[in-house]
Amino acid sequence: MIDLKYSLIIEATEDPAFFTFYSPDLEGFTGVGNSVEDCLYKGKWGIEEHVSLLKERKLAIPKRNPNPTVTIRNAELAGVR
Repeated sequence: MIDLKYSLIIEATEDPAFFTFYSPDLEGFTGVGNSVEDCLYKGKWGIEEHVSLLKERKLAIPKRNPNPTVTIRNAELAGVR
């Protein structure tokens, strides 16, 4: 189980070793990974770092999503069924 505080969207690209991800709950949060699993790992820790940066800069932090989801788009390209 992955304990996410915000939703995460992972998108496959035409390159099977390149994925992008972002959170629709956190403006400006994006990243890249080499697999869906890599995006999940980087997304989880990246969200933590992003929120820490918002706190450090005294910027508004969105409320935690009570029901965060992980969405994988272009699943056929990613080999996910």
